[in-house]
Amino acid sequence: MSSLILVRHGETDWNRAGRIQGLTDIPLNDTGRAQAREAADRLRAELTGTIPDAGRDAAEDAVIVSSDLQRASETADIIAAALGLGTPRRYPGLRERAYGEAEGLVTAEFQRRWGHWHIADVPGAETRADLRARAIDALLRVRQDASVDGTIPPLIAVAHGALIREVIGHATQDRLPEPGVRLPNGSLHRFDIERGSLRLMLPVDLTR
Repeated sequence: MSSLILVRHGETDWNRAGRIQGLTDIPLNDTGRAQAREAADRLRAELTGTIPDAGRDAAEDAVIVSSDLQRASETADIIAAALGLGTPRRYPGLRERAYGEAEGLVTAEFQRRWGHWHIADVPGAETRADLRARAIDALLRVRQDASVDGTIPPLIAVAHGALIREVIGHATQDRLPEPGVRLPNGSLHRFDIERGSLRLMLPVDLTR
């Protein structure tokens, strides 16, 4: 069994404005950078509680990776520097969902054109099923790449809201998160991985 903590990237100006980002490569803003530093503090506390190792910072045993979009990669770089980790490896498979024609729109305009998020059929958008399959494949690859002689260190993966929602849905047989629940920027979501299956251990409030 191995431990995985998914971190949603920090805030961007498009997050603040309620714009749909998808694969549009938007950088963090100052609030997002502060959220990344706060996430690092919470990660240190969480990892220290699960990897007791007298005389050293237990968080230093972790491996951190991220999406290659800059809002996730910069979040990962800030966390890695704060925890004394190596340079994060980038995984394109951890990118946000591609939203096609919806990218750049605010939520109200999205809903006017295509209706509710969960039933919308947006031209050019990646399906939720494809996103989920891509996310799980990427996380299993991360686990495989991090293995050293069969030992897998704690894993931190910085990714995106829609992708993390699909991983949570996969781990909970779609019981969580409930529709309409937003995953905050900088939030942590811990899973145990065993034989390719994921179990949700540390969610934020995923119910309304």
